[in-house]
Amino acid sequence: MSDIDKYHNPQSWYSTNLVGIPAWLIASTEFNDHPQRLRIAGARETHRGLFHLLEEASDMADAAEKFQRYMDIVFQLHPSEYEIQHAEKRRFRPSYHKLMEGWGFDSNSPQGAVLKGWVESRFGMSPSFHRVPLQHYPSEAWMHYLEEKFSSRFHSNSIQMQLDLLYEYCQFVVQRFHLPFGDWVTLWRGVNSHDEPTMSDTQLKKGQCLVKLNNLVSFTTSRERADEFGDWILEVKVPVVKLLFFPGLLGKPILAGEGEVLALGGYFQVKASYA
Repeated sequence: MSDIDKYHNPQSWYSTNLVGIPAWLIASTEFNDHPQRLRIAGARETHRGLFHLLEEASDMADAAEKFQRYMDIVFQLHPSEYEIQHAEKRRFRPSYHKLMEGWGFDSNSPQGAVLKGWVESRFGMSPSFHRVPLQHYPSEAWMHYLEEKFSSRFHSNSIQMQLDLLYEYCQFVVQRFHLPFGDWVTLWRGVNSHDEPTMSDTQLKKGQCLVKLNNLVSFTTSRERADEFGDWILEVKVPVVKLLFFPGLLGKPILAGEGEVLALGGYFQVKASYA
């Protein structure tokens, strides 16, 4: 592939990132087989107080309460008493909660674009799908994605730092409370062959196959629930270092109805079965 072809083909794009490991490696099956710890530069250092508080947590519920209280105060996620009493119109404050809720309704929403853009910025992996396949660049599909990714409605109030802390908190909880994940967790995803731009009926075969998933992906902890979302069921072994969210992490019913897990994507060797 020529340099010009690579420029116009987002499937070959990888950019710099904030974790110190090349994006192409994070997206590879080799990384999935031999995961390395990922740390977003400056996130824990800038918010040492949060992680000192978390070290004192007695259990996951206590950690979730401490995390959410810290986020509420630092990023002013809820209106103050003064604002409630005197403000004619409450100021909208983007929050990681609102992004997660938006993703839960539709991963191709503007909130979903902001989340995929965060993965681009922090881990260097470009998305491959937002409403439609993001293939040739420039294109109408890419312009629509970029417009939503940079929307001022969801792209203020240090939203990138909020997501940095959500990721670091997730990784802290996994390590601190020795959750029964080990280094990997088995998850499931229901898909149709047209759901992802790199998938086709010829590539999805029963048994082991290689697929490229979007840069941020929803999985479920239940194979039975995955059966509701597509004709094919992908069984995936996901490194815990790729997890952004899992059920129970925040102690609130966010994305909880389907046992939903959010994880970084890339290439995966999956076990595919026809539902």
